Amino acid sequence: MRKTIILFFALCFSVQIAAQGTFSGDLMMNLNFFQRDTNIHAAVNPLYDNYLSGSEAWLDLRYNINGFTFFARADAFNNSNLYSPAQALSGFGLGAWNITKDMKDLSISMGYIYDQIGSGILFRSYEDRGLLIDNALVGLELKYKLAKNISVKGFTGQQKFLFNRYNPIIRGINAEGDFSINKLHLMPGIGAINRTIDQASMNSIVANINGQELATRFVPKYNMYAFTVYNTLTYKNLSWYAEGAYKTDEAIIENPLTKLLVDKPGNIEYTSINYGQKGLALSLTGKRTEDYIMLTSPNEASNVNSGMLNWQPVIAVLRPERVMSLYTPASQNISEMAFTGNLLISPNDVTNFSFTYTNINNLTNTKLFREGYADVYYQGLKSWVLQAGLQYLEYNQAAYLVSTLKQPIDFCFTPFGEITYKINDNHSIRLEGSYMSTKQYYGSWIFALLEYNVAPKFSVSVSDMYDVNPNNGESKPDGFSTTPTHYYNIYGAYTKGSNRFSVAYVKQVAGINCSGGVCRYEPAFSGLRCTVTSSF
Repeated sequence: MRKTIILFFALCFSVQIAAQGTFSGDLMMNLNFFQRDTNIHAAVNPLYDNYLSGSEAWLDLRYNINGFTFFARADAFNNSNLYSPAQALSGFGLGAWNITKDMKDLSISMGYIYDQIGSGILFRSYEDRGLLIDNALVGLELKYKLAKNISVKGFTGQQKFLFNRYNPIIRGINAEGDFSINKLHLMPGIGAINRTIDQASMNSIVANINGQELATRFVPKYNMYAFTVYNTLTYKNLSWYAEGAYKTDEAIIENPLTKLLVDKPGNIEYTSINYGQKGLALSLTGKRTEDYIMLTSPNEASNVNSGMLNWQPVIAVLRPERVMSLYTPASQNISEMAFTGNLLISPNDVTNFSFTYTNINNLTNTKLFREGYADVYYQGLKSWVLQAGLQYLEYNQAAYLVSTLKQPIDFCFTPFGEITYKINDNHSIRLEGSYMSTKQYYGSWIFALLEYNVAPKFSVSVSDMYDVNPNNGESKPDGFSTTPTHYYNIYGAYTKGSNRFSVAYVKQVAGINCSGGVCRYEPAFSGLRCTVTSSF
């Protein structure tokens, strides 16, 4: 690691001798103080019982000169709860570095590479700090412009894992076009990747297979190949994206409860159609998934969001409202048939009506998720902005939380509203409230938030999420309190120039946390959260 850092900055210095370039960077820091609270089950782990505080920080540095781009990022984790919310992670080092040279038609990139093929269904290397996802490809990438409207790229390397790398080798190639025929615009693409299992990983796979019943055993393959074809068609007010991908058979875990390895190929089909005109917007999205698991190896299947080679879009709309976000349906890699329709109607400049319907089943027609949603947004009153709506949903706990509950389907009905009063151009007050009625999972909730903003510098808010009617039945979370419980949140943020500081006292219920379409279950949190972001 030390040799890599010295080499990186030596290259930066040698290039800087010839001419002056531009230097920039940014910093992000999180600091958590853990407050033990047995009532909400924020306890019985080292963070709450022993360490009591933790932090993580990322410092990005970029230098551009003569077609070269030098990038380095230092990562620091001190009793961090990001990787595993109930365990502490500590470490410091060079989290990523990259050197890119852009020429007339060729671009060469070496180091930690963030890129994707198509929508990311086949391959996507990206970073999401909220869930500590950082699956950069550590290797080499070449991009070449074959013609005015045709480009190709190829890459090879290994996937990043914290300060190390997974051992399997990943190779990929991608070609894209950009064509216009009168008012018709086409952007087609094709891609392929190959992942080769290393010997140590293969030995672990073989050991797991040999531990299974004789009838379920098979000979695993070192190589997996996957292919995709996609296109974006645009014509006047219509846009249509379609993609289909296929992967060859390999060892996968089809059922996370049994963890049995099976040998199967996989496929996925995804499409999205959008149409818009004055006063009207319509979008339709669909996806079919069958045994389409893309990992560095099946050994990583038990580690949530680890070793992912790709990214699957969540078909359902990710709701930011606090109580609705508890029921976010993560994409299902093994078996999913999903559809969402969204309609926006604007009869005038001050009124919007929006409607959503989502239907998600597995391929055997078992119900996974349903949502019916409607809201109205009105800003026709001076200084006032009003929003109101309701949501009905059905949510399969057994599927999304990987459990064996006797009553797997949650039925929820949630009316909600929001009022914003603009005191003047810079000052505003916002009030948000919702009530979720359900007899399953945690039970019924009341949520209220009051926020005061002084744009663009200052914001403060207080909120309470109250489990007004806890569920005492068989589908409640294990060990969860059966008495009404308050989850308070007091938040303040200050912005000056490119610097932003925030502090929050948080009591957070255990549940699904989603970021960028990727979801995971997190335990309850109790304590103080502080953040600092800065750019220069």
